[in-house]
Amino acid sequence: MVTLMLPRMVDVSAASRRSGSVVERNVAALKSVYWLLLISGFVEPLLYLLSIGVGVGSLVGDLPLPDGRLVSYAAFVAPAMLASSAMTGALAETTFNFFGKMKYMKLYDGMIATPVRPFEIAVGELSWAMLRGSAYSAAFLAVMVALGLTNVAHAVTAFPAAVLVGFAFGGIGMALSTFMRSWQDFDLMGSAQFTLFLFSGTFVPAQAYPTLLHWLIEVTPLYRAVHLIRGVTLGGVGWSWLLDVLYLLVMLAVGLLVASRRMGRLLYR
Repeated sequence: MVTLMLPRMVDVSAASRRSGSVVERNVAALKSVYWLLLISGFVEPLLYLLSIGVGVGSLVGDLPLPDGRLVSYAAFVAPAMLASSAMTGALAETTFNFFGKMKYMKLYDGMIATPVRPFEIAVGELSWAMLRGSAYSAAFLAVMVALGLTNVAHAVTAFPAAVLVGFAFGGIGMALSTFMRSWQDFDLMGSAQFTLFLFSGTFVPAQAYPTLLHWLIEVTPLYRAVHLIRGVTLGGVGWSWLLDVLYLLVMLAVGLLVASRRMGRLLYR
């Protein structure tokens, strides 16, 4: 039994170290401007929250949740801004940056000359994206607590949910990037991303849309992310959270699998 299990444990440990080396490379390359990147990724959702959630919220008033509770418009919008921020941050790092490193900088061509494999590169790049995304999420949750939009216990619970959202979108973004031929192809991704941002229960409850559109919205990935984080930050309880988590985990697994296989074909040809 020991002889069967030990090689697998060694392989996992070695793969983790190799993925970690990819993260270390990114940290070393960007450490001089790291704080500037953190600030830039945090300011946009904060401005949305203050302008729409607080500003427009004073005109809208309270909104009903599916369980009948009334919450302020700012408390309704803030979790959606957190989910959207996690999506945007993950996609920015795993699409544009990843594509540039692979196609134009040829960074990964040098990496595969070492023992690092395509799957380990994908895991390392995704882990790096989530280091940045986790910092954004933690700062945004601190603002939500300071504004009274959630409490500390709910914020602590929402943090791993936000990290999972980032991982899921990061995996899918990395997979899609391997199919891109040029920078112009990212226009389609930007349009899809903006559509999700507007129509995922972000600013208006999904129940307010016509029935057919309501059902369509509920199967989109950002809606599942918003539904999960909104439920956690507002203290709701529901088995549908398990569906949200499973949905996001499947996204992550599919994204990593497709990204690593596509990278193998592109880098080893």
